[in-house]
Amino acid sequence: MADLFASDPEPAAAPLADRLRPHALAEVVGQDHLTGPEGAIGRMVAAGRLSSMILWGPPGTGKTTIARLLADAVGLRFEAISAVFSGVADLKKVFAQARDHARAGHRTLLFVDEIHRFNRAQQDGFLPYVEDGTVTLVGATTENPSFELNAALLSRAQVLILHRLDAAALMTLLDRAEAAEGRPLPLTPAAREALVASADGDGRFLLNQAETLFSVALPEPLDPAGLSALLHRRLAAYDKDREGHYNLISALHKSLRGSDPQAALYYLARMLVAGEEPLYVLRRLVRFASEDVGLADPQALVQCLAAKDAYDFLGSPEGELAIVQACLYLATAPKSNAAYRAQKAAWRSAKDSGSLMPPAHILNAPTRLMKDIGYGKDYAYDHDQADGFSGANYWPEGMQAQTFYRPVERGFEKRIAERIAYWEDLRARKRD
Repeated sequence: MADLFASDPEPAAAPLADRLRPHALAEVVGQDHLTGPEGAIGRMVAAGRLSSMILWGPPGTGKTTIARLLADAVGLRFEAISAVFSGVADLKKVFAQARDHARAGHRTLLFVDEIHRFNRAQQDGFLPYVEDGTVTLVGATTENPSFELNAALLSRAQVLILHRLDAAALMTLLDRAEAAEGRPLPLTPAAREALVASADGDGRFLLNQAETLFSVALPEPLDPAGLSALLHRRLAAYDKDREGHYNLISALHKSLRGSDPQAALYYLARMLVAGEEPLYVLRRLVRFASEDVGLADPQALVQCLAAKDAYDFLGSPEGELAIVQACLYLATAPKSNAAYRAQKAAWRSAKDSGSLMPPAHILNAPTRLMKDIGYGKDYAYDHDQADGFSGANYWPEGMQAQTFYRPVERGFEKRIAERIAYWEDLRARKRD
């Protein structure tokens, strides 16, 4: 199979990002924790021996570049395929060629771009060739390997995490671009910083934007407003059914639980700006209101349901303000998971206790037979008591009374705790 990454265009026609690809690991920016002398990759190269690895990181952080440089650094033949374009027949051909080269003494580094796109059976196909050393596998993925790759494959490869490029690394790329072009970018210092921010950690995107700026004739350097009018921002990386989605909803939930309204509002904005379905966010807020606020502030659930109704009525973008209001209410409300813990304890007790009958005195007796066998006998109607409380036992015969709900000493639950204590004290006195 032809190397999908090998047919480089003529240097003059090559995109700027391709012309600026590093020629040595030391030139890779932003990944010193891996490529530096003390990093996992730096140590392997120094030893002259590579193990199979999965490079996990955002787009434009150098995964393909590092794979190429690794092959050169330790003298391996480089073979590259993409899971987007390749199937089982392509893999078989690659493995057969790698075996032939191995017999001639030439080991192969197989780079698999978007490796998470191979299905589980295809991933299993790598195992024998990785185990016997036919190939050293270097896979690249933007998705969490824990979710997307087979456990068997993960056990045979190190997972190395690449970071999104920080501002310093992106500025270095701009410096290199200007050196390659022999002229500065037509930007004011403020616009240069805005350009770096617009890349959102993606080096390839930044260099493509720089190439566009080099290609236009401008009478004077652009300020941030002029830059924004000429170029577009990189859209935030966010897949509604993948890790970015779960990371942000987790961050929103934890910020709410930690009573940080500013951070909670930030993560809410991240999700909605990236195109998350507002009703999904509202469902999570409603759940939070019951799980983490509960009866410490009974209005929390009311606020969230009101926000859902307001959003249904107004839609986007006007209705999103109601979601913001609910988010801020939850973040600033007193917190209690007592109802959540009570539910879990009660459910567990119900499963453990089986089919115990309630005591006969609290059972209705709609038929003569039921009355004859004692249903409803001696039932004490609470409203007939002077204090509106009978103090009767409502637990099944042979089952001790249990305590599932333990209100906290915060918010409205403090008053609930006082009510429970009042009833318990009255119940004990009536039994005595």
